Amino acid sequence: MQDSVFSLLPPLVAIIIAIWRKKALFALLCGVMLCYVMIANGNPIDGLTGTTLGIAQVFTSLGNVYIVSFSLLIGALVTLMNQSGAVNGFINHLASLNLVKNSRQASMLPTVIGTTIFTDTNLSMFTAGMASQKLFDQHKLSRARLAYLVDSTCAPISILFLINGWGAYVLGLLDGYSFKDPVGILIATIGYNFYAIIAVALAYYTAFSGRVFGPLKRAESVVQVQKKATVDDVAPAYIMWFPMLTLLMGTFILLWFTGDGDIRRGSGAFSVFWSVVGALVFLVLLIIGHKLMSWSTIVKTIVTGIKYMSPVVAILVLSFAFGDAIKALGTGVYVSQLINVEVPLYLMAPILFIAAAIMAFATGTSWGTFAILIPIAVPIAQQSGLPIEFLVAAVLGGGIFGDHASPISDTTIVASIASGCDHFEHVKTQLPYALVGAVLTLIIYIIIGLSF
Repeated sequence: MQDSVFSLLPPLVAIIIAIWRKKALFALLCGVMLCYVMIANGNPIDGLTGTTLGIAQVFTSLGNVYIVSFSLLIGALVTLMNQSGAVNGFINHLASLNLVKNSRQASMLPTVIGTTIFTDTNLSMFTAGMASQKLFDQHKLSRARLAYLVDSTCAPISILFLINGWGAYVLGLLDGYSFKDPVGILIATIGYNFYAIIAVALAYYTAFSGRVFGPLKRAESVVQVQKKATVDDVAPAYIMWFPMLTLLMGTFILLWFTGDGDIRRGSGAFSVFWSVVGALVFLVLLIIGHKLMSWSTIVKTIVTGIKYMSPVVAILVLSFAFGDAIKALGTGVYVSQLINVEVPLYLMAPILFIAAAIMAFATGTSWGTFAILIPIAVPIAQQSGLPIEFLVAAVLGGGIFGDHASPISDTTIVASIASGCDHFEHVKTQLPYALVGAVLTLIIYIIIGLSF
């Protein structure tokens, strides 16, 4: 069954279950189990044992442990910033500066915030959305426009500025291929991630020019009262900014240190993990110093934030396990050999982009999509001679596009809530922009593919 057509079954089953059940966690678990049952030549007991060992094997990699721990701690960091009033303080500080005096400036505010806070998509969306709602109402701009600007900057920026969980996660998926410079490959994907670049460019064009098209031109969002995980407390704005700067600067410094002066060769997972720890400690000290929360409340809030991230981390662990399992089954090698024979080189990136888009659209998660397709894209690149970063970028861009277009995507839902916009109105008004970006991306990939 290995290195044969049957090796396609696990990813296909995972995709079908994800579409059917709308649950990435269950789909990935079924995919992992099927992989190990097939590796065990159909023996279910050995397959179940292999599944358990495969999931446990994820934690034998120190890099994976760093990534899992980082993902949990970022939830604690974001929740603590919110509950302490630091986010509200930042929003009020922006209002006090009186920087927004017309509709163009009102549109630019969430766009700039969305491209500035790239360490966590939820924090970025809530900050940009909540800081701009009243301003959009004052200048008679629809909430649908706000939701579009928030969604089209926060998620794409996270995959372009990879000093965050997205970067650490993709780096973990690239682990195990014995690359001499995995961080360099990760950084090189930025230049090929055309969908994310186009999405951000379209958002800035829309914000600056004020021109919109499609359903967004006719959008008349009703301001709705949404239940948000926010508090009335207001803390000084720097209680949010100082830890964020600590996270950013700490990551760069540790990348430089672990890479012996070359950040591309630094340990990404190690650097991000310890930077998050430093930012969290700094935030706690600021909160205690300003007497914003008691120690017991801080601990409870940290635990709440970790619990909030637990479902995401479960998907993360199964993603790593699934990637290892289909590598052991030889799915990537088989697909790469098949495509090398049947598919022209210039169509490989577009096919991977479309496959990733369909999977992310159906499942609502780009991370699960990355877990299934990156272990396929890498062997295709190795067999075909195409740049690894080129095909990996196609998967990353396709996943982001699927996220943007999907009504069940968590980022789409969060953008709607943060902007006070009806969810399906946001999906309907954003879809034409996402499709334009996807079509342009496919054309660019074909042109680049013809040059190889």
